[in-house]
Amino acid sequence: MTRGIRPEHVWGIGLGEEAATAVSSALGAGYVLRNWPMGSHPGARDIARAAPLVVFVVKEAWDALPLDTQKIIEEWETPQRVLVLGATQSVAEFEDVLENGFLSAVSEPLTDKKIRDVIFRAKEVKSLYDDIFRMTREIMLERELLARKTDLVLFLNRILTRASESLDPIVILDNAREDLELLLPLQALMGALWQTGEGGNLEAELFLEPDMDQTAERHWTEQLLRQAAKLAGKPMHSYKASFLDGGADHESVGVPTAPEDLITLPLRAGGQMFGLLVLYRAKGRALGKDQVQALYASINHLALALKNAALFNQVKIRADHDGLTRIHNRRAFDERLIDELRRHQRYRHAMSLLMVDIDHFKGINDRYGHLVGDHVLREVGSILSETLRSTDFTARYGGEEFVVILPQTAEEQARILAERLRGAIAEARFVHDGEDFSITVSIGVSALQPGALTRRKDLLEKADKALYQAKHLGRNQVCTSLGPVTRSVDALSAVQAG
Repeated sequence: MTRGIRPEHVWGIGLGEEAATAVSSALGAGYVLRNWPMGSHPGARDIARAAPLVVFVVKEAWDALPLDTQKIIEEWETPQRVLVLGATQSVAEFEDVLENGFLSAVSEPLTDKKIRDVIFRAKEVKSLYDDIFRMTREIMLERELLARKTDLVLFLNRILTRASESLDPIVILDNAREDLELLLPLQALMGALWQTGEGGNLEAELFLEPDMDQTAERHWTEQLLRQAAKLAGKPMHSYKASFLDGGADHESVGVPTAPEDLITLPLRAGGQMFGLLVLYRAKGRALGKDQVQALYASINHLALALKNAALFNQVKIRADHDGLTRIHNRRAFDERLIDELRRHQRYRHAMSLLMVDIDHFKGINDRYGHLVGDHVLREVGSILSETLRSTDFTARYGGEEFVVILPQTAEEQARILAERLRGAIAEARFVHDGEDFSITVSIGVSALQPGALTRRKDLLEKADKALYQAKHLGRNQVCTSLGPVTRSVDALSAVQAG
């Protein structure tokens, strides 16, 4: 026997000494015969540990086997079984040859030709079985690969479909967090989008998970700004934070315990980088190759959706905002006022309106020029935005006139806020060619009582009349629809002189 080549095993059950010798002689080198004489048989452990090519089973030995042992051998798929008959027994008399899973039957005496023919047929069947097994395994692998590709296509289709359903980045990211959890366990998904503002500075919008404590919120804000600056090549000049929708079962996100728990993914579209996503992974096994490919493909889809959302937001801002003051314009104000009136009538909340006009604005343009006048308008818009609450709505109504919607605000509260605005604007200082000057505003206040059915036109007319009264009383005044509230010293002197 050649060293290194394992011998082929052949078994016998009930073979006599002469038959066993004939089998061993016919097989020659490269085969090993193990025979259980009549009255004994292989046990379950022998069957489990061996894989013979052929098992020669004498008919009388087979009939004498316990039924459970017969069943084990019948269900044993590895070897081919051959039934050995006596010299006086005919193969045609035994219908159970095929029924009991025997490859064939041979009668004694066992000659070299009979034995070698059995071995040849057994090898053919084994080769056939091996081919079938190999083809079956290949088919199963192909089916598995096809199933993975199908799952990937379905996953990407889900990502693409849901990302295209909205132009709101918060909705897109909420859906993405839910979808990506099908790919890998997530504790959080956050992101940053940036664009170039005035002077070439980068302005960022951060998207954070809700309900975080101050420590976690500060950590994630710094993390996003740091990663954004690294990818953009320069720091963010300014930023604002928005919060995703946590959902009913959302858990508060803390500070990550290890850097490897974070996956930072840049967002690109049209060859330009404009944002990033940070995935805070839950503990689990590393991502497989298919998962990594699916993750990057899904991020490409999300990048396109978020870029479209950002462009839509820019267009909407241009459509809804005044180009000079960068606060809302007249069209946006008209739409918002209708919405607030409906909300007021439905929930029976108080509501007020301020109408603000810059005093002697024509004189500013005539004396200092229109560029200075534009600067004054921008500054007034900025003071209004900084002084008012986030729930209030400020717009440029036209020319040097501004309007402010104050939801859930009674007239007295609106009057106090208007006085604060008037004082803040009066304290602002402007400089042109070394000359220092200031401006004043007149403000008219109108209000709706809870449950009142006042029309939009009536509310505006009341505010306009109050503004006219403030102008008539000498400007730098706040007047409500019920009458004047405060006057400057100059205004009082002018009225007394009149």
